[in-house]
Amino acid sequence: MELRQIRYFIEAAAREHITQASEALHVAQSAISRQISLLEDELGVALFSRKGRNIQLTQAGKIFLEHAERGLIEFDKAQQKIKEYLNPDTGLIRLGISTSLSVHTLPIVLQNFHSTHPGIDFQLHQGTVPYLIRLIEQGSIDLAFASPVPKHHEVVRSSILYTERMVLLMPKQHEKAGHGSIQLSQLKKERFITFRSKLSLQELFRDACRQAGFTPNIVFEGEDMDTIKSLVSSNFGIALMPENAAAYNLPETIAAVPLSAPKITRSVGVIRPRDRDLAPSEQLFSLFIDEFYDRLHRFGQ
Repeated sequence: MELRQIRYFIEAAAREHITQASEALHVAQSAISRQISLLEDELGVALFSRKGRNIQLTQAGKIFLEHAERGLIEFDKAQQKIKEYLNPDTGLIRLGISTSLSVHTLPIVLQNFHSTHPGIDFQLHQGTVPYLIRLIEQGSIDLAFASPVPKHHEVVRSSILYTERMVLLMPKQHEKAGHGSIQLSQLKKERFITFRSKLSLQELFRDACRQAGFTPNIVFEGEDMDTIKSLVSSNFGIALMPENAAAYNLPETIAAVPLSAPKITRSVGVIRPRDRDLAPSEQLFSLFIDEFYDRLHRFGQ
């Protein structure tokens, strides 16, 4: 079994057409057909069924494709990591960011790191924390900014960068805006705008409402923070949002009001693979992140 056979197979599977695969790979059609036939002979099973000029994966082909793609990712990463060991200031860092996480300092982090390590590039991925953990387990990403920060997880190890409090967003003309902090129990009759149910921020919000002794009237669920702010601004409802996210691009018509009870916070941190070492470029960035947020914490910024 040769690497080129795997590449030819994956390309043919993606396009479901040998001719199109040959054009994409700049390889003769007969060469692709020949190598796939040799691969099928070695495996002892047909990977494709032919339907006119098109091809389709057999059930065995689908099984093989899943593992072949994963293996090719690992091989490409192995080549990359060897290059990085020879020159740590080059490479590609696949960085995850959890949905609904407003890492307001992230652009500054990336810019400062890139200024000292211009040969290292980033590829960004966004999703829920469970999704990012799956990507780390598959080897598709290397590091991720996450909230909530998972504890004692078998796949990833975690470190907390900072903790941020949750604040209430409400129109400035609201009767309770401008009067200092508010107890959540005072708002049991309000209409609430929140994040969608599969995001941790809604769980945090619902738990806070349980502590305050009521079930919230949720009139909208979303995942885009600017949309939530716009709805609050139009007096559609009020929302609970992380302080850093609330401070960024906040319309002048909205007041960010602190909660006196219950006091709600969430941790923001970084998750890394538990069962494999980071490449040199990733180690550089990981150390840079820790030092950057340590400086922010010490200087109170």
